[in-house]
Amino acid sequence: MSHLLQVRNLSVSHGKVEAVRKLDLHVEEGQIVSLIGPNGAGKTTLMAALMGLLPATGEVRYLGQPLLAHKGVAQRVGMGMALVPESRELFGPMSVEDNLRLGAFSRHRRGLRDHAQGLDEVFGLFPRLHERRQQAACTLSGGERQMLAIGRALMGKPRLLMLDEPSLGLAPRVINETFSIIENLRRSGVSILLVEQNARAALKISDYGYVMELGELVLEGRAEDLAQNPKVVETYLGRKPTTFGPPKTEAVDA
Repeated sequence: MSHLLQVRNLSVSHGKVEAVRKLDLHVEEGQIVSLIGPNGAGKTTLMAALMGLLPATGEVRYLGQPLLAHKGVAQRVGMGMALVPESRELFGPMSVEDNLRLGAFSRHRRGLRDHAQGLDEVFGLFPRLHERRQQAACTLSGGERQMLAIGRALMGKPRLLMLDEPSLGLAPRVINETFSIIENLRRSGVSILLVEQNARAALKISDYGYVMELGELVLEGRAEDLAQNPKVVETYLGRKPTTFGPPKTEAVDA
């Protein structure tokens, strides 16, 4: 394996508020890497910064090339990066097929006319989208909209797919199906950075994981090791809550 994405000392601010602080992270070729943590930890901010949607300081390298100072969103898409945001951001009045075709826009602009093959591949992965290809995106179920959002990203043939809360708002059965699809994507050669609050499902399919709190990484390691870590178990896998920060000290009367 080799570094696909390497992040060093990354900081991102919203005005005067530093949402991500001096963060180091890496994704290797062929890996699923999960980033878990509570709401407000800075996970979505991090993903937006990696995609070039927010300004950041530090160092981000993709395929060995520096991104922060030289590559905008369009350039990152052209290099094989894709982000499926939490909001999915579909074009509701447009058909499923037209939404998918838009995902191939950057390739079309570069003279690549392989969108028909891309559609076949996406429809093979998501047969329900093929059944609904002429249906307006706004009429789809939550699970189908998530399939469409992922499928649209895949039309750009990414090497790195970043997924922000793909299970959000989905029924348990659909969540299981979604994570099975994510696992299959890795087998097809797509590396994945996965932001997810469903820590159990995320770690189950991941190779490596990070835990983020209040803008900082507080734990990292192999996914199977994190899944057994007592603090991860207590906080994210269904037992009593705890925090990952340094232990609090209590004043003792003299």
